[in-house]
Amino acid sequence: MEHNNKFEYTYSAADQTELELIRKKYLPRVETKQERIRRLDRSVTNRACAIAIMIGLIGTLTMGFGMCLCMEWRYYVAGICIGILGIGMILLAYPAYQKFLNIQRAKIAPKILQLYDDLTTETQKSEID
Repeated sequence: MEHNNKFEYTYSAADQTELELIRKKYLPRVETKQERIRRLDRSVTNRACAIAIMIGLIGTLTMGFGMCLCMEWRYYVAGICIGILGIGMILLAYPAYQKFLNIQRAKIAPKILQLYDDLTTETQKSEID
């Protein structure tokens, strides 16, 4: 009778990576400072974009209503005036975006700068050690 006490192990980096990804799904989510900076920056941009889209959409609908007045009901003067108002709203969408973006960035700047300073000091400390 022969005893074979041999241990065999196969390691696959791809399998290990896949297992780590699955494991991360079930761990509690901890937001890093870098992720928080990205989230704050995205939220400012997304809010400004939503405001600009709403203004542009209302302007487009107003212009369309003015066109409808002209083409369907033959109220040319009222239709042209309402259409010009809608065009003006469309043209104001981008400046409104810029203005709202600058206001929101000014509000959130201290938080982002503080997080950035914390990150850079942590990085410098880890480089020294």
